[in-house]
Amino acid sequence: MKDLKNTKAPISTVTFNRDEFDEKTDNVYEAISIASKRAIQINSEIKKELLEKLEEFATYSDSLEEVFENKEQIEVSKFYEKLPKPHALAVQEWLEDKIYYRNTEKEA
Repeated sequence: MKDLKNTKAPISTVTFNRDEFDEKTDNVYEAISIASKRAIQINSEIKKELLEKLEEFATYSDSLEEVFENKEQIEVSKFYEKLPKPHALAVQEWLEDKIYYRNTEKEA
């Protein structure tokens, strides 16, 4: 996964210029579709990475009453909670020309 700390993606809601957003495709719906597919990929990458990190802290016991608070685990969780949302990351990648796409219908 790319470096999530150095992303320029906004954490809160931002309004984008529609003409700038759909400039590459000349179709706002196609641009949104591409960005949404990338957001799904980013989300699954982040989820996989988070689960791998949290797995390191896993303790298996038979007792449901035992609850362990691990400060490192809490810090990892807080880091991922503060990240920009996957759709914001995908839009930022789209605007920075970091998403490769092609329209197979136009090629045929």
